[in-house]
Amino acid sequence: MAKRTIVSMPGDGIGKVVLEESIRVLDAAGFEAKYVHGDIGWDFWRREGNPLPERTIKLLEEHKIGLFGAITSKPKDAALEELAEDLKGKGLVYSSPIVGLRQHFGLDICMRPCRTYKGNPLNFIRRGPNDTIEEPEVDVVIFRQNTEGLYGGVEWSNPPDNVYQALMSHPKFKKNFSWCPKEELSVSTRIFTKKYTERILRAAFEYAKKYGYKSVTVCEKPNVIRETSGMMYQMAKAMQKNEFPGIELWNTNIDAQMMWLTKNPEDYGVIVAGNMFGDIVSDGFAGLIGGLGFACSAQFNPDSGVGVFEPTHGSAPKYADYPVSIVNPIAMIESACMMLDFIGENAIAGKIRKSVAAVVADGKVRTYDMMKMTGRPDVVEKGAASTRQMADVIISRL
Repeated sequence: MAKRTIVSMPGDGIGKVVLEESIRVLDAAGFEAKYVHGDIGWDFWRREGNPLPERTIKLLEEHKIGLFGAITSKPKDAALEELAEDLKGKGLVYSSPIVGLRQHFGLDICMRPCRTYKGNPLNFIRRGPNDTIEEPEVDVVIFRQNTEGLYGGVEWSNPPDNVYQALMSHPKFKKNFSWCPKEELSVSTRIFTKKYTERILRAAFEYAKKYGYKSVTVCEKPNVIRETSGMMYQMAKAMQKNEFPGIELWNTNIDAQMMWLTKNPEDYGVIVAGNMFGDIVSDGFAGLIGGLGFACSAQFNPDSGVGVFEPTHGSAPKYADYPVSIVNPIAMIESACMMLDFIGENAIAGKIRKSVAAVVADGKVRTYDMMKMTGRPDVVEKGAASTRQMADVIISRL
């Protein structure tokens, strides 16, 4: 009898194939589960006017754990253009279904580990003393606040009068933007609350303490974004002093961090940031370990126990149309391992990770990105592994 029911949400494009292969790996590793399909993504926006149907929300409310593939998102005008004819003109507005899941379930903790696989030809290298070549080992875990900040969705074009008057009450807005006609104005807010800033900071410090990381870095911009970034850093200083004195607290600006991560990436351990900056810095570090084909993530609510686990790559629709799928499934497989950790199946997660590491180190089977090829349909004929072949060899090493 299956121990657990997992909501499987393939989404769009390559999300469908990488999720299928990850479930094969889970099965082969001995994880016993029943998978129920959840509708999500662009097709449901076009046909139903809702990329996150209520039926999928109800599945997650019942079963709590979801594996998610990828979604396609398009700008406002393109989204409206692709709506079914009978839905046009009804005031429907596209919004990202994954952001919708985060906000509906309060999935405020987002974890994005970026760790070097030995033997990966895509690992970051640099030139050392006397023209030596160095390959620093990256072991960074980014904690990204997932429900607030710039992704909170509180924004307007041609803001209503009450919002406009509130903005005009701020002296800097009045001085710098009163020249702009209201109908030509667009405003996006960046909202931080103490409750959820405290939660993401605590998650970062507790993870660092549990797994032996020496530092937590707040990666924001408090010298310019004084209220929100400044609040996060001040709260981090108080928390480190009062509760985690054995862990160093570092403070970096997001722009400088993007330079330093290629100078000394091995110096960083746990990084914590708001929504947008966490998104940016996690992709930066992902580039050092091989790119988005190796970038996994977890997002969860520690109170409700709801968690959704997904690779950070997009849906790459052009690859989805290839006769043989060529994309790297490792990011999705690693995301499935994060799910296993979350539900206490650590032994199975460890077994899968050892298998992935052995395959990468062995180097005999590599997807097109690992072979530094352009992603074309003929890469398999030229020696690159297909998505299924990579999953097959990972399974064989279990």
